[in-house]
Amino acid sequence: MTRSVPLRRPLVVLLLACAVLVSATACGDSGDSGTATGTTASTEVSTGASASASASAASPSASTEKQRLAKTRFVANAGLAAGATYQWIVKPYRAGTFKKGADGRTFALVKAGLAGGFAYNRLKAAAENAKGDPLLSKAVAPLTAGIESLQGMATKLRKGEAGEGDIGAFESVIDSIKSAGKDAGAEVKDKVPSTSQLTG
Repeated sequence: MTRSVPLRRPLVVLLLACAVLVSATACGDSGDSGTATGTTASTEVSTGASASASASAASPSASTEKQRLAKTRFVANAGLAAGATYQWIVKPYRAGTFKKGADGRTFALVKAGLAGGFAYNRLKAAAENAKGDPLLSKAVAPLTAGIESLQGMATKLRKGEAGEGDIGAFESVIDSIKSAGKDAGAEVKDKVPSTSQLTG
């Protein structure tokens, strides 16, 4: 009996120590696991956030480049439309070259017809380009009906049937496009197209 008592005590102490150790280890594992999971989750979130931040950083840059390109194309197309309109429609009309009996009338009317078709196509292209930039798109959108109204103008010009109102409509649309571009930070300057551009 006297020997079993000392054996019992160390055994109880040992069992208690093991129980404490096991529970501490279990808690530690759970804590470590939680920490590891937390770290993993945090790493994943961090990686996701970095990827998202990268995408965001790339996105505005790509968006800015797209808008810049849209403005550049708008300016080029609108400039060609304006140049063709003033050079071969407005100026000869104001000079009286479209009147019957005027010197060079036939050639001027043919050129005006080509310029009318060319300007209409460039204006449509410019309106399409404007969609790539929010501010420009908003400024140009109300002008699409005016652009469409010029569709049959090339034929009228070529036949010598265009009057003051028709020429005024062309000028008005061009001026409106230029004004819209300027307001949106895309200033349009007249660029007279070559004859090959008109016929091509």
